[in-house]
Amino acid sequence: MASRFLLVGLLLATCSLVALASDPSPLQDFCVADNSKVLVNGFVCKDPNMVKADDFLFRGSDKMGNTTNAVGSNVTAVNVNQLPGLNTLGISMVRIDYAPWGQNAPHTHPRATEILVVIEGSLLVGFVTSNTENKLFTKRLEKGDVFVFPEGLTHFQQNVGNGYAVAIAALSSQNPGVITIANAVFGSNPDISDDILARAFQVDKKVIDKIQSKF
Repeated sequence: MASRFLLVGLLLATCSLVALASDPSPLQDFCVADNSKVLVNGFVCKDPNMVKADDFLFRGSDKMGNTTNAVGSNVTAVNVNQLPGLNTLGISMVRIDYAPWGQNAPHTHPRATEILVVIEGSLLVGFVTSNTENKLFTKRLEKGDVFVFPEGLTHFQQNVGNGYAVAIAALSSQNPGVITIANAVFGSNPDISDDILARAFQVDKKVIDKIQSKF
């Protein structure tokens, strides 16, 4: 009887893991993305006989990104769009470079949990939980520290050192997506009505118009 309950428990746990996975599990050794074909939910597979080692290779993560921009950071993504061999494998990564006091502005990944390790420098990181609690979890990270951002939650990083900082992050989706909060709210195309945003942020419409003009 005890073994039967144990078996049922294991089956339920397995089903839960499958249900919580961001991407479907692969049904073969690999499914290299064929970017020339019509999109399905992801990418169709390249003919296995046409697959080469280069389909599983990305070069360039050793190179610093250009941080000369408004937020002072650069994200070098390695997802299925850059590395076709990631198709169906449910994982991707990014390199993030930060100028002194630069930030990776508040954003979300709608399809992935993120785990980040600091390679160089010091970062202030954090994420905010869902409505209505909206609780902020934040921590200062040093070289070698690791922090996790749960799937779909708004999160950020800021370089709090005087030199450049570098982090590497892994994400639990071949194509995690990114929604930068400020860009989505103030830089949508077409613009969200300033009446709506003024009421949402409880400020004058002129303030909204000024912010929108920067995006």
